[in-house]
Amino acid sequence: MPEKIVAVKGMNDIAPPQSAHWEWLEDKLRALLQRYGYRNLRTPIVEHTALFVRGLGEVTDIVEKEMYSFEDRLNGEQLTLRPENTAGVVRAVLEHALLHDGPKRLYYMGPMFRHERPQRGRYRQFHQFGVEALGFVGPDVDAELIVLACDLWAELGLTGITLEINSLGQPAERLAHRAALVAYLQAHADQLDEDAKRRLHSNPLRILDSKNPALQALVNAAPRLLEHLGPQSLEHFERLRALLDANDIAYRINPRLVRGLDYYNLSVFEFVTTQLGAQGTVCAGGRYDDLFAQIGAKAAPAVGWALGMERILELLKEQGRLPELPQPDAYAVLPDAAALAQAMPVLRTLRQHGVRVHMHAASADGLGSMKSQFRKADASGARFALIFGADELQQGMVALKPLRGPRADDASAPAAQVLRALADASAWATELSRA
Repeated sequence: MPEKIVAVKGMNDIAPPQSAHWEWLEDKLRALLQRYGYRNLRTPIVEHTALFVRGLGEVTDIVEKEMYSFEDRLNGEQLTLRPENTAGVVRAVLEHALLHDGPKRLYYMGPMFRHERPQRGRYRQFHQFGVEALGFVGPDVDAELIVLACDLWAELGLTGITLEINSLGQPAERLAHRAALVAYLQAHADQLDEDAKRRLHSNPLRILDSKNPALQALVNAAPRLLEHLGPQSLEHFERLRALLDANDIAYRINPRLVRGLDYYNLSVFEFVTTQLGAQGTVCAGGRYDDLFAQIGAKAAPAVGWALGMERILELLKEQGRLPELPQPDAYAVLPDAAALAQAMPVLRTLRQHGVRVHMHAASADGLGSMKSQFRKADASGARFALIFGADELQQGMVALKPLRGPRADDASAPAAQVLRALADASAWATELSRA
């Protein structure tokens, strides 16, 4: 017998009933983004490797260790499964000249891929929802995106999520800070771990984000980027803070917040929780005015954030905020296959008017007894059974049997009358409540 094939490690199936929670969350996200005026952009899962090398930075963890990259055996192109989607969004905006008629507010949703150790709420194939505001210069849109995220937490009923903000300034300011940081770290080189020593000259800012407990005192005393910001960067940061204050958004300035990708500048922020263990960040983003230039285009202002769908669902579960799964309104019980010709048109009409009806269907053993069908009807969660018995069908009738709520005697009515009474969802709900 051939060896059983299973899913690739860290790339998981999402099956019912959990998939219904995903659909619910996706609907919530789309509805909120539409109210803010954001429109959907869908990009390919596979991009040229150079997009991420140039966009994210050659010495980032993603590019160095985590990307799924390969050579197209047909034409020799170097391709990569997208590890994030901001670079892909910018590439698409440039390729299709989407900014020719003004700034754009866009959102995306879909799978990303990183070869890292699978852990709670983070897998090798994971799903992100992201928003990108392109062509807007001031901190007003930075603030709008943060307020949007806070509105999402309220919409989902999530609590215990805190906001951390920082400013990375502009490239020249970061260079001045970088020089001061390298000098400081070199003076304490004997305290650095191997990872920090490797990053000392290639990407010293990432040392500030180290999770090694032994480095925390050293990192806390390191030169801060905020101390090297010029007047314009400071004004941008102060205006952002004023807008957050005006919207009653609580935040903490975290001078160690640097983000892991090279394209960020000015505002950066993260929403974090203590309820997901080591994976505390649920949403993160910032301004990335340099990314357009990094991938070979004219510079343009941009800001955005992304959240991990798995982490949000984990947090919803942790806080007991996942909704109850939708149940059918009715379950159709059939005495034999001969009833299908009359029953199916009735069920179809009900569904066309918004009624959720499950029809019992034959298995390898046939339709099964009426008793077994009623057991399945009850297990389905439906409030009513629609019984298309031989006697009822002969008289043009359908029997309605309550399965939940106040019990009542079974009632029969002509099929046409049932259709009229249950034709729209509101009439259907009213009829059920009276039963």
